[in-house]
Amino acid sequence: MAELATRTLPLAGAHGGSASVRLQPAAPANRISLRARPDDVAALSSALKLALPTAPKTSAMNGTRTALWLGPDEWLVIDEGEGGLVEAAASSGALHSATDVSHRNTAILVSGPGAVATLNGGCPLDLSLKAFPVGACARTLFGKIEVVLLRTAEDSFRLECWRSFSDYAFGLLAEAAEDACS
Repeated sequence: MAELATRTLPLAGAHGGSASVRLQPAAPANRISLRARPDDVAALSSALKLALPTAPKTSAMNGTRTALWLGPDEWLVIDEGEGGLVEAAASSGALHSATDVSHRNTAILVSGPGAVATLNGGCPLDLSLKAFPVGACARTLFGKIEVVLLRTAEDSFRLECWRSFSDYAFGLLAEAAEDACS
């Protein structure tokens, strides 16, 4: 990942929420957009030390790394630790495409008993625990932007978006949080 000290972090100093929802910018993380054939998933999983999920709407986590299934041959891999994702994928020997998107993306953490209501203020997905259990992820719309949504706990979510849309996403979440009730 490129040196973060040379860039202003998106949403630096942002805070929001309500009595039932907490909104906070996630810490900087390393991310890759990974594309690979099904035959290469095992080698990439071994190299990344993380079992890439192969079923729709699923994720996998190992230590500081999380892999989100976005399509039959596509994942978003996030590392909140030391990084080295591109290098790890390259060491697999598998045919793949790994693009560092660490500076393109940022994340907003949404938690609390009103988290679902807050997210549904701009997202059409059924976020009930039955339809969207812990570990579920999806590429979807939030307001007018494309996001990747991951449920991290019963009342906690990670909303990944492009940094250029982060002020919009945070503002929409803050407005929806005011209306959310637990």
